[in-house]
Amino acid sequence: MTRTLSLTVAAFVCSSFCMTALAQTPAAAASADAQACAALQELPNLTVLSARLVPATDALPAYCYVRGLISPSTLYHVQLPLPENWNARFLMWGDGGKDGDLDFADHRLAEGYAVANSNTGHDNATEPGSLFGFNNRQSEIDFGYRSVHLTVLAGKTLAEQYYRQEPTYSYFEGCSTGGRQGLMEAQRFPQDFDGIVAGAPVNYYQALNAAGVWWLQRMFKDNFAGNLAVDTDGDGSFDSVKLLEILNGRVLERCDAGDGIRDGVLGNPQSCEFEPKRDLADLQCAAGTAGDSCFTPAQIQTVADFYSGPYDDAGTILYPGKALGSELEWINLYVPNARNRNAPSMLVGPAGDHVNFLFYEEDPGLTVPDLSNPTHVPGRNAVLPEFSWLDFDINDLSNGSAALMQQIMDATDPDLSRFLEEQGGKLILYHGWSDSLSSAKATVQYFNDMTGATFADNLQAAGDSTRLFLAPGMGHCAGGPGPNTWDKLPALVDWVENGRAPDSILATHSSNGEVDNERLLCPFPQQAVYSGPAGGQDDPANWKAENFSCR
Repeated sequence: MTRTLSLTVAAFVCSSFCMTALAQTPAAAASADAQACAALQELPNLTVLSARLVPATDALPAYCYVRGLISPSTLYHVQLPLPENWNARFLMWGDGGKDGDLDFADHRLAEGYAVANSNTGHDNATEPGSLFGFNNRQSEIDFGYRSVHLTVLAGKTLAEQYYRQEPTYSYFEGCSTGGRQGLMEAQRFPQDFDGIVAGAPVNYYQALNAAGVWWLQRMFKDNFAGNLAVDTDGDGSFDSVKLLEILNGRVLERCDAGDGIRDGVLGNPQSCEFEPKRDLADLQCAAGTAGDSCFTPAQIQTVADFYSGPYDDAGTILYPGKALGSELEWINLYVPNARNRNAPSMLVGPAGDHVNFLFYEEDPGLTVPDLSNPTHVPGRNAVLPEFSWLDFDINDLSNGSAALMQQIMDATDPDLSRFLEEQGGKLILYHGWSDSLSSAKATVQYFNDMTGATFADNLQAAGDSTRLFLAPGMGHCAGGPGPNTWDKLPALVDWVENGRAPDSILATHSSNGEVDNERLLCPFPQQAVYSGPAGGQDDPANWKAENFSCR
């Protein structure tokens, strides 16, 4: 009897164990994961278009991939790690440019984050550039702020349903447009995140794009008289950009050693004094001549205008000018030359059609067929009239013509008390000094305004919840001659979850895959100062993080 009972118990235990073991086989586990993922399509309170298990690859573990729609036209997606791989964190991944697509953050997925992103309410295949805003206020609002916030809500809902628990922490990470989105979230929807990292924020959105048009006009006007690229052989092609190299060399000669070393990078461009008319006087062309080794009066005025920033008829500066040391970044962005076929990237990208569709309350007209042709006469009397960026008047920025669009798209409210104080959120801002698309000086201005409005100008109090890092020689979000590479998120996570504020960030610059310059990035207003071996400051072997101190 006892033996029979023991056999019965043993059979039950074996049966249970075997069933458990069977459930854990790879095929069975994959099937269960696929079913759990697909079940998200049945949520009654969220429009989910598809939910499927993506098999593992050599680069990524398997994950649940979800696409959905937020009425009327915001397409979103969420990358959900399998439950055993989830780090209990939610991440909203920011966008770039005018967006219009779904961006993946595979590296964050591999780290265990549940990651969400959206097309911000439009598809760039059918509405490229700024065209989505053509007589479409809803699309402008979606792009301005609505799509990101609602995608956060959708993403968190999916995470909670899939993992049967809410995310423990929620983060935002983005640069450029993503930086603007991060600040917009902190200002308008402070409950969405525990921490935000916002890089190179284009938060003065209307001023930045108007400034971009104004700078392009400096190059194109009067039959390219102020263009900083030169036609050296008279064939009509601006084949030489040597003047920008000369200008950059003159700036570095005057200011490079200001941070204690000569490495082709200005540690603090704002401490450098450079006056084009004075400091290029010996490089002026003889009257009536031009070339790629001297500057005409029109070209010197262009240089001065780039440094000053756009100004209206009253002489008021409407957006900060380019930082000293950024001159080589102007070439691709603003300078019509042979390499870009007279169509610099700011013309065909951010600024070229912005004033047509995203600046005025009533759109002035479609873009002209060839943005780089300064002689085209816009068809103003067509059924759908044309409007040329060359006809844009910078005074429209200061006279209130952009007021409605500023309300929708600018993220300049300096009062972050709801996010930083009431919610206990953390904010890391960063910007490259050589960024010539958006201005690091504008970010410094916002940081100072925010410190004043939120912390009564108490920098120490501000430092408990927000810090700004300025990267010498870094371009727009990346690139440039200075240390420009670091992982943007870990310092924020450590601050939010462990209370360790970042007193510095180690950034590197690489050439041909090898690190050739390291630097500490210091919280503003501190700067990295060389403190290494005496007399060795100009030796690249000493350009290591340990040889710099934040002061």
